[in-house]
Amino acid sequence: MIRKSKINITLDKDLIEYAKIYAKSERTTVSEIITQFILNLKRSKDGDPTEIILADPDFRDSLLETILKIRSGKIKWHKYEEIF
Repeated sequence: MIRKSKINITLDKDLIEYAKIYAKSERTTVSEIITQFILNLKRSKDGDPTEIILADPDFRDSLLETILKIRSGKIKWHKYEEIF
C-alpha cells in the first residue's frame, strides 16, 4: 500500500465548492480529483503512452459516452462466452 501524506492547498472559494459538487456527482472525493490531475500531469511529462491514447479525441469521446451509458444503466452487459 502506498503511504499517504497530507498537503494543504489554497484555492478560490468558488473553485472549492465546484470541486465538492463535482466530486459528489462523480461519487469520488476532492482528494481523488486532485490526485488524478497530478497523475495526469506526471504521465504527460513522462511521455506515458496512456496519455497519448487518452488524448485522442475520438477515443476520449467514446470513453465518455460509455461511462455515461454505464452510469445511466442504459448498457447491456454480455457474458464472456457471448462475445467470444
